[in-house]
Amino acid sequence: MTDFTSVCDILGELYFKYKDQGEMDDFIDFNDLGLPLAYLSSENLCKVSDDGAKYIMETWALFLETLKLQDTGWDSLDEILASKADKKDGDLN
Repeated sequence: MTDFTSVCDILGELYFKYKDQGEMDDFIDFNDLGLPLAYLSSENLCKVSDDGAKYIMETWALFLETLKLQDTGWDSLDEILASKADKKDGDLN
């Protein structure tokens, strides 16, 4: 299972890189609290409350569900996206 700090780093990077790209507008709009909170936390700009952590973890679960991936202890957004690309190529089922 991915630790909370890594979840914030991954979701924060996702938010920073894709918030203005258009490819993930629906996901970003729906997770309008969890993604910015994760980003702010990953940049050490805020301390996340218990309620905030729930939003972040709900966003994390939706992110993995959207990609049809299990939480196997991810380290980075690049690792997740590479795994998803492998899955599309048929390497993972």
